[in-house]
Amino acid sequence: MKKVGLVMRKIQFSEAQGPRVFADRLKKLAAELGVEIVFISPERHVGTYDWIPGFEHEKGDLVNYDIVLDQINSHKIDHVIYTVSGFTYLKMFVKNSVLFPHSFPDPALTGYEMMKPFYQIVDKAIVQTEFLKREMARNFGVTDVSVIPIGFNEKIAIKHFDPNQIIDNRILWIGRDEENRRPDLVLEYARQNPDKEVFMVFGGERYRESMKTYDIPNNIKLQFALSQDEIFALMNSAKVYWSCSKFDTFAMPLTEALAMGKIIVKPEHPCYDHISSRHSFSGNENNWFELVNMAAAMTQKVSMENRDYAFKSFSSHVMKEGYRKFFDEWLKG
Repeated sequence: MKKVGLVMRKIQFSEAQGPRVFADRLKKLAAELGVEIVFISPERHVGTYDWIPGFEHEKGDLVNYDIVLDQINSHKIDHVIYTVSGFTYLKMFVKNSVLFPHSFPDPALTGYEMMKPFYQIVDKAIVQTEFLKREMARNFGVTDVSVIPIGFNEKIAIKHFDPNQIIDNRILWIGRDEENRRPDLVLEYARQNPDKEVFMVFGGERYRESMKTYDIPNNIKLQFALSQDEIFALMNSAKVYWSCSKFDTFAMPLTEALAMGKIIVKPEHPCYDHISSRHSFSGNENNWFELVNMAAAMTQKVSMENRDYAFKSFSSHVMKEGYRKFFDEWLKG
């Protein structure tokens, strides 16, 4: 079985959020395609919170190259997928290295200036959306780019789908306690709308501590590090899924919410253009609260149009076929 290294930060492997979910899905589908995905990460952390300047960003990764290269060599790996642009220089040591970005140097993101120099030497990438493919070409001249979504688990989406369990005033938000994700807006929405039950789900246990610094309204329900089953069960019970992030490379919870037939309220930034179905409404800081309330007030409890669109565009089957084509070509090198 051909080995492919997947290089991510240690903290990305350890938390129950996007990067780890992606890693597990890729490992499973790759095995079905005859490819073994080997998880590789530095053994040491360079910081606890990724918004501290210089830590858990690209500069921090540079001090970990020795550890990463030792692991790559010990597994006799000659094909690598890396998810953090700070590991771009792996290309100097492993010819067949491809970037799969979990972040992107967009002005909406903290630290984007720090990322930009690393993208100057990227020559091959896998991205999750057509928007990112266009941005890679426009900003960095990278044209060898494959678009493969992170596919949701169809079995879980079918298992937990029950419109009779929807609670009309329940709003769901999934994110992190980071400025880019705007948890402050969700708290303020709940404060202004005491009739709503607002669930905030965080991917890691570390946010349990950081959220203690906020004044949490009584109608906010905090959840941390839920399993995929728990997330889909909770998502099924909510009527509205709301994302108010400044930027996402893919927004996995949004595609999962579509798959569960949620009424979607999302940012109007073009990075969310792929979240495009009949009951997905784009807004901004000026009108989000009104949009969420309008969505909650709809007589329609569930959107089968959103669900059908997600199954067609973002299922694990779509992801598997994308990697089948990619591996067939890339692993020849």
